[in-house]
Amino acid sequence: MIAEYRKYHEADTIWPEVVDNIRSQGIVREAISLAGNRMVMILENTNDFSFETKTASDQANPKMRAWEELMWKYQKALPQAAPGEKWIPMEKIFEIR
Repeated sequence: MIAEYRKYHEADTIWPEVVDNIRSQGIVREAISLAGNRMVMILENTNDFSFETKTASDQANPKMRAWEELMWKYQKALPQAAPGEKWIPMEKIFEIR
């Protein structure tokens, strides 16, 4: 399943509507990293980015709903996540610049 998930996220395979939607939401850069069977997503966004606004926009977009439903097949929520929440904010505890 990890191989399938990776395939969906390759540059020539990811749905272009998904990339367009991400960019239109104020996300400047997005990276997903894998450690064993856990993923971490790092977003760089504009100051006006809002998770709440993005979530509402995604729910109103049939293509994004289809993408998110498909991706749930490959993702498992963390125990502390709210129902239906697969990505949760992390707390930065250290950074070297």
